[in-house]
Amino acid sequence: MTIRVLLADDQNLVRASFAMLVSSAGDMEVVAEAGTGREAVALARSTRADLIVMDIRMPDLDGIEATRLIAADEDLAGVKVLVLTTYETDEHIVEALRAGASGFLVKDIRPAELLDAIRTVAAGESLLSPGPTSRLIARFLRAPNTVTTSAVGGPSGLSERERQVLALVARGLNNSEIADALGLSPLTAKTHVSRMMGKLGARDRAQLVIVAYESGLVIPGTA
Repeated sequence: MTIRVLLADDQNLVRASFAMLVSSAGDMEVVAEAGTGREAVALARSTRADLIVMDIRMPDLDGIEATRLIAADEDLAGVKVLVLTTYETDEHIVEALRAGASGFLVKDIRPAELLDAIRTVAAGESLLSPGPTSRLIARFLRAPNTVTTSAVGGPSGLSERERQVLALVARGLNNSEIADALGLSPLTAKTHVSRMMGKLGARDRAQLVIVAYESGLVIPGTA
């Protein structure tokens, strides 16, 4: 199945470079390009792209608000968003993940890594760059001025096994690694993750990571 990609970035050169790279892959295509957040939202609705590579810093409407509008649109429930940032330490990444993004990319990512990231997140298999993402979330949730009210439910309704799985998701483990750590089959681990998403109202593993930190299930700095 071809992955239909929407590119949203206000820099023409960046968009053109990414478009050439994505178009060179046999399993994906660029269906549209947007230069502002509002264009990204409109094109997401008109093209029904599978995945949006979204720059955080854009004019008119930034990538965070654009992501929030896309995530809140029931007609776009299957659309995945990867946010773009110039630096891995961008504090807005946490806001973007809370808004509904599935992960983040730094703009100096290697070409093969970008294509792998698109495939991974489009398939819904795992959070992109879970280690760096977890460390980033931990750092900003540790800050005294950070607002830690999650947009999704807390883990109080989870079983003990589900809480164990959630803690491992927050530490960046994929389903196979979770299965090895807990003595489960990969299918059982995947089932636990899917059930947690349903119970917590989380769109994907990125929001599960945030829930784990904001609830105190995982202490910042220990992942």
